[in-house]
Amino acid sequence: MLRLSAFSLLAALALPLAAQPAVTPQAVLVTGASSGIGRKITELLARQGHFVYAGARKPEDLAALNAIKNVQAVKLDVTSPADIAAAVETIRKAGRGLYGVVNNAGVAVVAPLIEVEEKDLAFLFDVNVYGPYRITKAFAPMLIASKGRVTTISSISGILSGPLFGPYSMSKHAIEAYGDALAVEMSRFGVKVSLIEPGNYRSDIGRNTVTQIETAIARNPTSPYLAEMQRMVTAMAGYETAAEPDLVAEAAAHALFDPEPKMRYMVVPVARQAEVTIRKAIEEVVQLNQRHAFTYDRDALVRMLDSALVRVK
Repeated sequence: MLRLSAFSLLAALALPLAAQPAVTPQAVLVTGASSGIGRKITELLARQGHFVYAGARKPEDLAALNAIKNVQAVKLDVTSPADIAAAVETIRKAGRGLYGVVNNAGVAVVAPLIEVEEKDLAFLFDVNVYGPYRITKAFAPMLIASKGRVTTISSISGILSGPLFGPYSMSKHAIEAYGDALAVEMSRFGVKVSLIEPGNYRSDIGRNTVTQIETAIARNPTSPYLAEMQRMVTAMAGYETAAEPDLVAEAAAHALFDPEPKMRYMVVPVARQAEVTIRKAIEEVVQLNQRHAFTYDRDALVRMLDSALVRVK
């Protein structure tokens, strides 16, 4: 059974969040909690009275996280089986159980697809795709025992793609498929799965993206993609003044604790990003409906969308 049709995806992206009722404090693991979206999620959940196991790699980040009330820092590199096994043992021994996992740790690799180094692409997938797979698999017994939640930070790049962002979009498209399949497979255990799809918020990924592009320009000044790379550097010059990802943290909290979490939460700082993302999803529906024996006319497509809007709350 398909978890979400294309029209259900459109409906899910368009619906706002409902108010969240008060909930019993729970234990949640957040990966990549040292900065950006992961830090915001950690701080919000801790303020709400939940106990957060905050994953980070660097000693200084672990110390900073440990200073937050209701937070226990956990050394956790999502590419390290040893770190993951140790984190499982730490959380198991604490005796609180585990209600939720937020797969947030992520990196970006930005480069033309015919120029990107294979080792860089492999690292990207090791963190962004294999990371959530490893973490969710390792903690699945605890999540099943608590009938808890798995929330994974994807991106609107899991729906869109474009020049230079091909590698990153590949990894986030993989996470979209992962989330869809995982949601169906975990439903038999009472575990609910959600994807958060942020737009362009302030983060270390934005800062690192500019650095990567500038390095690529210096390394290959005769690249046929030089103009695109220069435009990208200019376009991202204002990343330091981008909106803070507070709304992304609120979406994650909703996914974790609302009685009826959404499968997808698109969270963007400006209307234009929402429009571009939803238009892209619509264009794919139109393309899927071309040149085969089972195409639908306009009225049938509208009925499908209406049906999806009714089903998706």
